[in-house]
Amino acid sequence: MPKPDLRILFLTAETCPTFRADVNVLFGKYLPRHGILTDIVAGRTPGIIENVQWGGGEAFLCDVEGGATKKHIKILWHSIWQLFRAERSRYKAFQVRDMPVLAAFGLLAARIKGLPFYYWMSYPIPEGQIELAMERGMAAGLMKFLFPLVSGQVGRFLLYRVVLRRADQVFVQSDRMKEDMVARGVSPARMTPVPMGVDLEDVRLENLPPVDDARLKGRRILVYLGTLDRPRRIEILFEMLGRVRRQIPEALLILVGDTADDVHRAWLMQQAQKAEVADAVLWTGWLPMKEGWRYVRAAEVALSPFPRGYLLDCSSPTKVPEYLALGVPVVCNDNPDQAKVIHESGAGLCVPYTPEEFAAAVLSILRKKHDDENQLLSSGFDYVKAQRSYERISLMVAEVYKKLL
Repeated sequence: MPKPDLRILFLTAETCPTFRADVNVLFGKYLPRHGILTDIVAGRTPGIIENVQWGGGEAFLCDVEGGATKKHIKILWHSIWQLFRAERSRYKAFQVRDMPVLAAFGLLAARIKGLPFYYWMSYPIPEGQIELAMERGMAAGLMKFLFPLVSGQVGRFLLYRVVLRRADQVFVQSDRMKEDMVARGVSPARMTPVPMGVDLEDVRLENLPPVDDARLKGRRILVYLGTLDRPRRIEILFEMLGRVRRQIPEALLILVGDTADDVHRAWLMQQAQKAEVADAVLWTGWLPMKEGWRYVRAAEVALSPFPRGYLLDCSSPTKVPEYLALGVPVVCNDNPDQAKVIHESGAGLCVPYTPEEFAAAVLSILRKKHDDENQLLSSGFDYVKAQRSYERISLMVAEVYKKLL
């Protein structure tokens, strides 16, 4: 007789539906196959008016229209209400993702109801909020400065002094994040690293031919897929491109992605002009996922810049395994998780994020012989299938839940 499903109340900072694979794919698609169901509590993604189908279980969503501050307050109150009204008999555990203040309420509600409490940490949210406030300053307006600053300081106290020390299990994004949390006094026995992965059922190369775009004809294509926000320092890629074009004039850089910061986007375009590569940069903006992948498939080199620093070193960038699954060799910088993937797969080059180092790595791959490149691509896909597919990651996470519950 099959064992009954285990159901968790899952409260997350992301709105639903979400593009985040470690929410949508892991919890909404793969974990139910292993008997782990999740009722998700979140805000409704703006613009979505029809009923949201959540593959993991039920979806308890609230409206989040309005500014960023209103959105956070609405999600917080909605989530607190769902925590305390949840029926103890329905759930095996409560789990909060990336919301330190809500996690304190989640911990309290779990203890009152006699349930385990788990925290899912994909990013050091308090430090990120404080850094955002400092970068904005008062010039952005009083509320845009004070809200992330105060929220970050309160969240930092609650997360490190209360939540992580008392949670029954902490899921972290990477081995590096686990090391950072051990340094803060969290028991390593209560932590499980869960890196980002790829849904190989969705990445079928026969259904993803390289994009047919006349602007790419006769060009040597480099591609970056992802956000253009300030922390990624995309301007370094323009300096890199200038160096590459001195030896390969037909090189073209495609930026598949965007930033919500209009001022920063305009500044980036100015930097491309300043580096004298504006005519060799193709800006696509955000595209549907599979259309973006087709641009990656058209490239000879895929780029994954992830500047070093406390906030990003503990992350698990999605792009490197995604590029490898799409059959494109990678040039990335020495973020710990990226470095691990490239070292273990041998399917690209990992160098410091400077124009000189990135240019040299790109030129090295562009000059590789065809047989060497095929070997590179084969090893990359095999590695992703064995280590970073959500089929494998979900099995590992399900085993942890079943052991805990």
